[in-house]
Amino acid sequence: MESCGLNGYTASGLKPEARLRRAGLCLLACLALPALAAAPLPLQPLIDAAPAGATLRLAPGAYAGPVHISRPLTLDGGRQAVIVGNGRGTVLSVAGNGVTLRGLRLTGSGELHDHVDAGILLEGDDHRVEDNQLDDVLFGIHLKQVRRSRIAGNRITGKDLAPAMRGDGLRVWYSQHNLIEGNHFTRARDLTFANSADNRIVGNEFSHGRYGMHIIFSPRLLVENNRLTATGTGIVVLYSPGLVLRGNHVAHALTDGGGGIVFKESDDALVEHNEVLHCSVGLRIDAPPQSLGALTVRHNRFAHNVVGMFFYGEEGGHRIHDNRFENNLNTVAISAPGAGSANVWRGNFWDEYRGFDRNRDGVGDTPHELRLYADRIWMETPMTTFFRNSPALEILDFLERLAPFSSPHLVLRDPAPRMR
Repeated sequence: MESCGLNGYTASGLKPEARLRRAGLCLLACLALPALAAAPLPLQPLIDAAPAGATLRLAPGAYAGPVHISRPLTLDGGRQAVIVGNGRGTVLSVAGNGVTLRGLRLTGSGELHDHVDAGILLEGDDHRVEDNQLDDVLFGIHLKQVRRSRIAGNRITGKDLAPAMRGDGLRVWYSQHNLIEGNHFTRARDLTFANSADNRIVGNEFSHGRYGMHIIFSPRLLVENNRLTATGTGIVVLYSPGLVLRGNHVAHALTDGGGGIVFKESDDALVEHNEVLHCSVGLRIDAPPQSLGALTVRHNRFAHNVVGMFFYGEEGGHRIHDNRFENNLNTVAISAPGAGSANVWRGNFWDEYRGFDRNRDGVGDTPHELRLYADRIWMETPMTTFFRNSPALEILDFLERLAPFSSPHLVLRDPAPRMR
């Protein structure tokens, strides 16, 4: 029995000349296979034919997008199926409830910001988006009024555009009680959470963006064990009370006028066990004129920043305990007298502390006090920041400390500074 290997077709029982003709046809068909395989296969008919609740496992290969899923379905690519967009709109859109997307690669979204062209658009509840790869997409994953869904283990790379022209790696809008876990984002604009309360953002990585996380009007989020590097600003929290920021690593946030962690009018937050390294500002707090609720800042490390902590336009009352301030160019800065000293400082480690620990209990014998001398010039007059740490200002600061011609402002007083 002879076979050309095309769909199991055999050519037995034919005359020699017929068998030669048939072999020639088989050879032509086999030669045409690579060209046919290069064109993405239509996927929407397969999705439309699958019954609700079914699992559709795609064979390895390329499939044509955009596609739309409107009923419960599991779409599994086995890490070998690629959905290729046509360069317009969103590659894969989901509506309804209970859809699982797993092991897919999606590429080739549109480039329109006003249409929020994305790799994946989710609407509805109880979805699972796990172990997918998205690349060459404007926005990565867009959650629009989604609840009780899990977005985990995905790898998202945005389009090769200038940072301001990219879309968000993750965009969460009016969505609650979702878990965003273990995803890796790169070359995106921001990770945005808008009007989205009670979500958990755990163990994600984001590099080379504008804002690491942009949180606005989204109370009671848990932001834990994330790693944000080489972004303009790390985590920005606007008008979002009751947040928990725990165990995050933020590094190299040096541009866009923000800092490693920024709070604006977002009270009653817990900021603990974070590490903020080499940022323009380690922690920046901008509160309303009347304090609505204090922050608790404890067990964090602020190191190698231009300014370790900055207070702008607020009345204090924050609890700042057991943190480490190491090798910052300026430890604490304020915008006006009283902005820092009104907070409760205790048990922090200060690398600039000049006291002793004679009883060796790990606590300094005298309080640590930080006062403003000539450096109040650049803190209170932003236009002079250019001259910060210049030789002229350093000399002026030295003379002011040597023979002060005015009473220096108290920035902070820690009655029990840690020695180690």
